[in-house]
Amino acid sequence: MVVAGCVAQTADPPSTADSPTTVLPPPIPRPVSACRPALGVLPTVVGGDPTLVGLQLSAQIFGCPTDVVVTEPGDSARTQQASALAISLSAPLLVYPGSATPEFLAELKRLDPIRIHIAGQARLVRELAPYAQVTGVVLRFPEHPIPPNAGSGDRLPVWLVPGGDAELTAVLAAAAAATNAELVPVEGDLRASEEARRLLFGNERPAAMVGDWPSEAGWQLGVVRKAEELPGGGLLMFPGRRLVSFYGTPGTASLGVLGEQGPEATIGRLRPIGAEYEADGTPVVPTFEIIATVASSKAGADADYSDEIDIDYVRPWIDLARQEGLYVVLDLQPGRTDFLTQAQRYEELLKEPHVGLALDPEWRLRPDQVHLRQIGSVDAAEVNTVVEWLAALVRDNSLPQKLLIVHQFNLMMITHRTEILTPSELAVVIQMDGQGPIGSKYGTYEAITAGVLDEGWNWGWKNFYDEDSPTATPAQVLDLEPVPVFVSYQ
Repeated sequence: MVVAGCVAQTADPPSTADSPTTVLPPPIPRPVSACRPALGVLPTVVGGDPTLVGLQLSAQIFGCPTDVVVTEPGDSARTQQASALAISLSAPLLVYPGSATPEFLAELKRLDPIRIHIAGQARLVRELAPYAQVTGVVLRFPEHPIPPNAGSGDRLPVWLVPGGDAELTAVLAAAAAATNAELVPVEGDLRASEEARRLLFGNERPAAMVGDWPSEAGWQLGVVRKAEELPGGGLLMFPGRRLVSFYGTPGTASLGVLGEQGPEATIGRLRPIGAEYEADGTPVVPTFEIIATVASSKAGADADYSDEIDIDYVRPWIDLARQEGLYVVLDLQPGRTDFLTQAQRYEELLKEPHVGLALDPEWRLRPDQVHLRQIGSVDAAEVNTVVEWLAALVRDNSLPQKLLIVHQFNLMMITHRTEILTPSELAVVIQMDGQGPIGSKYGTYEAITAGVLDEGWNWGWKNFYDEDSPTATPAQVLDLEPVPVFVSYQ
């Protein structure tokens, strides 16, 4: 029930059924400079309770407004009506806490309005009347929704608010409009907000995060402002794209199809294959998966049984991929050293927004092992050292979400696998990279994905041109459950 009418402090409110809309008296003159809402405010708001937020915003923005709008909690439609009225009056919107608390009354006394506009039950009018001179109460609220942002200019603030709470958003909308700020509700991850990106990318426009945000939203704001988008658009890897890659080392045909030709020819050969994986409507991003450290039969000068490729050797592939809209994955086969040591060697390349990382436990040896005599393995604790380092690289350099792949074709290759971390800086993919008869590969994929679909991981599949019998078709890969987001060819 929306209550309206002009009442004295002791009068009962009139019936909304019989009363016309009240014409409000002209405002009493006040010092204009002291009573205008403060423009360009970056509010400091603690928590997400609409009542407390309304009081905090009122204290930070409004001095001596002619009008104050008060509504009751629990009815988002009514609060949105009250917000529309507050916007039209450049007035603060307060949410009544259910009783006349000292904090609420103190703010009402400080504001000292000429009129209080009440959206609520008749009880609310009676409870507020003793505390202020109520000379006008609106009977009918505007029927239009909260007006959109009017466009405040490139230097006035943007207020970001977590979406999903219509009542809180309505309270914030009234305060934002009074300061000429633009309010942007954000559903989920801040990096997924196209509106925030449109308003904030590449400029120094002030921005405030108001409401109850998770701690990670702070660095995500830096990503929204600065990060170059991923190939295919956006700042998050999945959903919305599938990566289809050629695997190998440049110039070495024996290690995979990527090395059978130069980078331009590889792109020309890869794109038609990738297009076949768009049958389910998911856009495909062609990808180079480059073996950056190659498992070796010899210990080498550093005794790690791994040959590290120079950055300058792969740089032309990295640069062309960026130019042509491809993603790049650097694959590590570390031998007797650890994954983090090798990953850090390629930090310069991993700072690129279109370059991710893959860990291949098959080639992670213990001190007494050699390649092709034993199958290597890695513990989740070592994987997590890479996860934490790579996540920090994303945060510190305001990068879009980065891909991290961990290869696996038997359960013993990754010990304590469920302990692998999946922070929001990374999109973690477990890729089934076994080879052989198609039926056996289906069984391996089912075993690897069984019972862990809620771990925060994504899933990948690998095709071998020579070792598989037969090589799975795109239609067969897309028929897998869960559907892979990363598919590679060797």
